[in-house]
Amino acid sequence: MKKKFLFSFLATGMLLSATAQTVKPAIPQDPEMESKIETLLAKMSLEDKIGQMTQLTIDVVGKGANVFHTIIPFEFDEAILDTVMHKYKVGSILNVPGATPQTPQEWTDIITCLQKEAIAENGIPVVYGVDQMHGTTYTVGGTLFPQSINLGAAFNRELSYESGRISAYETKAGNIPWTFAPVVDLGRDPRWPRQWETFGEDVYLVTELGREMVKGFQGSDGKSIGRDYVAACMKHYMGYGVPFSGKDRTPSYISEQDMREKHFQPFVEAIRNGALSVMANSGMNNGMPFHANYEYLTKWLKEELNWDGLIVTDWADINNLAFRDKIAANKKEAIKLAINAGIDMSMDPYSWDFCVLLKELVEEGEVSMERIDDATRRVLRMKFRLGLFERPY
Repeated sequence: MKKKFLFSFLATGMLLSATAQTVKPAIPQDPEMESKIETLLAKMSLEDKIGQMTQLTIDVVGKGANVFHTIIPFEFDEAILDTVMHKYKVGSILNVPGATPQTPQEWTDIITCLQKEAIAENGIPVVYGVDQMHGTTYTVGGTLFPQSINLGAAFNRELSYESGRISAYETKAGNIPWTFAPVVDLGRDPRWPRQWETFGEDVYLVTELGREMVKGFQGSDGKSIGRDYVAACMKHYMGYGVPFSGKDRTPSYISEQDMREKHFQPFVEAIRNGALSVMANSGMNNGMPFHANYEYLTKWLKEELNWDGLIVTDWADINNLAFRDKIAANKKEAIKLAINAGIDMSMDPYSWDFCVLLKELVEEGEVSMERIDDATRRVLRMKFRLGLFERPY
């Protein structure tokens, strides 16, 4: 027993030392691609850059009684599409129209239209994202797989890899290049209503299966994502699966040691194996909302791991800093806190207020152009790695 404890203690120390120092880049950079990013960035206006940091749901640009009642079959509202793509230059769209799965051809038609509008505006394609969580759930005819808790019960790396690979292939068949998966939260409270999204409670199990699913989604080369693959998005960074009340999106009380040794490790492994994006935890820990936590978003994730990927919010979570958590006086201050903490893309998702308010913050000196440029680079970098500039549709 003493030997086992000593090994565990030493292993923990190695994990801590490995993540507490500067390491080689998580994803090797392509100098030619970085040069293209800098050339493009130099030509972009402030509005162009903020647009790249904005993500809206597809229902905003669809016809219907309102954004909650979209007409199916889906049709674009041309006036709103013009506003979103040409006035606010929005760089990302997500979700499925009217909660209704689309055929590969319908997805292709939707995304082709969006890409043509975006490219006509500033030459920069949009990046479209969906929650293909346990198979190709939002594509008609797609393959469904067991939920992650069942994959975890199989203790089988190959099954996790194959579910990611097949889901990527079928997702890309509709021209969708980004999936908000896998979930690598540690499911440690049986009251939590999203246990089925996790691989389980064990750090090693979640780390191993999460890594394999990322490799299945993205292929083996993080520098570029092949035409049959998609970008993965690790979520929910981090400690999301142990809310103190047991209810979803509620506070947690996790020590820094426990966070570092356990909840951080699946993200470390996924990032070192090329994961291009991360979605932040909707809640707060020890009184600090994750969407405003500079220590976790910038220091741990970006600086310590030398990671050049993208951090996206979860659904409308910047708003929560003001209206739920009460650490910001209003939405504008909430945006300031989140962007300065390290958030790169705001999933608002029903409003383009983010574009207006962030521009004001930059002009007032509350958010630096350096931070805007860093976030924009990360968005552009993912789009280049996905090959969207060469193959937007």
